[in-house]
Amino acid sequence: MTTALPVTLDDVHDAAARLKGVAHRTPVLRSRTLDALAGAEVFVKCENFQRIGAFKFRGAYNAVSRLSPEQLARGIAAYSSGNHAQAVALAARELGSTAVIVMPEDTPRSKVEATAAYGAEIVTYDRYTGDRVAIGEALAAERGLALIPPYEHPHVIAGQGTATLELLEEVGELDALLVPVGGGGLIAGSATAAKGLHPGIRMIGVEPEAGDDTKRSLSAGRRVSVPVPRTIADGQAAEIPGELTFSINRHLVDEIVLVSDDEIREAMRMAFERMKIVIEPSGATPLAALLAGRLDRVPPRIGLIVSGGNIDVRRFAELCAGLPQG
Repeated sequence: MTTALPVTLDDVHDAAARLKGVAHRTPVLRSRTLDALAGAEVFVKCENFQRIGAFKFRGAYNAVSRLSPEQLARGIAAYSSGNHAQAVALAARELGSTAVIVMPEDTPRSKVEATAAYGAEIVTYDRYTGDRVAIGEALAAERGLALIPPYEHPHVIAGQGTATLELLEEVGELDALLVPVGGGGLIAGSATAAKGLHPGIRMIGVEPEAGDDTKRSLSAGRRVSVPVPRTIADGQAAEIPGELTFSINRHLVDEIVLVSDDEIREAMRMAFERMKIVIEPSGATPLAALLAGRLDRVPPRIGLIVSGGNIDVRRFAELCAGLPQG
């Protein structure tokens, strides 16, 4: 018997209609160099060109736009390491609301400044000792705000799936799709769209080695927690998969592969030097997996979701400075 999942292909199509004319339809890039290195046709969906510089705007706007006028008037709360923060802040501004965002103290400055620039109030916490969910829920309850979590929300997940919907509409059927995995919202939405359109596609998630909670969870058949990951991929520093996202991913994700911080750095440099695009560490993990040979078998046609490009020039230079010259 087929398991009924909490987010469907129809939900993704509905989100796409809601986002039309609001979110960017981001480009799909090709590179002959990348094709040669991978031994395949590679299609790179560049969400670093999305509004706020990352895919997160899709899910945030889809969720915020469904709030009642009364809820919008009271305001919105969220917690995020950066990209969801910016996304909710911008969505709130676009829809005439206000936002209060809980962010780690060590969030990259560029993400904090961008969130503030969209008009949000920022509340900081220590990611290694504090519980952002508890802080966010308490804040929302105290102020009467609507809480929009970064991935544990069906409308957020459906919105994130629209990037893959666009990719497949543009390039046709793919053999496999590589997607970054943090809390699991992007790959849950991506897999819902991809498997709904092409059931035979292989869905491959990519995590940093230090944050392999989804890989462990899929192997165990239940959600497994890991210590707070210390990785340059700050957007993927999740301790445990979301309950909602895992309920989808355990059925639709075929495999999780891991990449090191050095492999992420090398992917960032390759994208900059050969493809002329800037990718933040979390967004570079699918490219890192492909370049580092993490796939047992590279199929003929493969897609990559580059999830974001929010990194300032100083941090980008710092991360790439120690790499050997190619």
